[in-house]
Amino acid sequence: MKRLGFCLLPLWLCWAFPATAAVEAKEYDAFWLWSGVKTQPVLAQAKTLYILQGQVSRSRRHPARGVELIAQGLPVSRLHQEQVWVVYRAHSLAWPESVYRQLLGQVQRWQDTGTPVVGIQIDFDSGTRDLQRYADFLRDLRQRLPAQYRLSITGLLDWGSNADPQSISQLKGVVDEVVVQTYQGRQSIANYATYLPRLDRMGLPYKVGLIQGGDWLEPQTLRDSPWFRGYVVFLQNLENAP
Repeated sequence: MKRLGFCLLPLWLCWAFPATAAVEAKEYDAFWLWSGVKTQPVLAQAKTLYILQGQVSRSRRHPARGVELIAQGLPVSRLHQEQVWVVYRAHSLAWPESVYRQLLGQVQRWQDTGTPVVGIQIDFDSGTRDLQRYADFLRDLRQRLPAQYRLSITGLLDWGSNADPQSISQLKGVVDEVVVQTYQGRQSIANYATYLPRLDRMGLPYKVGLIQGGDWLEPQTLRDSPWFRGYVVFLQNLENAP
């Protein structure tokens, strides 16, 4: 049961500005597991894991190499959750063929262990004005993926409010879900609630990404949405949680 904040303000203010509660990971069953995050007991109840496996960016140590995939996160092993997504953090969309080969090979190695890999997720902070270019990149990636894999992406809160509808529509039939992040860094975005009612405008299946220990109050409109598919909690080391 979620904790309720105790309101010391006049009653009408309590109704107008309901208290938020801290995100308790034990109340959820889908998690991001990032590099450097320690194992937590809550992972025993996880049904879905999004596991970071690499970062795609321009090499700082060897600039001549250009864009490369730097392996990160858990070593390839057998996981027993119902669904596992292999996640790649992208700082560039100019991927050479070597990155695609490395990525697909890595996903196949996970699959070969018997881990139930359902797809890959791209974590890229595309601004609303650059969604058309991002959609072109994702369409090409979709064509490269074996048919059995789904494609997930992370998304920004303002996509539903400020993105060009035509650009958003280019994602339909390309991505299987958007996980919209309600946090920045290790803290919840202060005004996240103002964006949530507009997420349906994307016309895409979406989940809501929460930060462990962050602030959260679920609006009823979210539960009523035909596009809402649940939550994913970004785990962080407990000593760093708010």
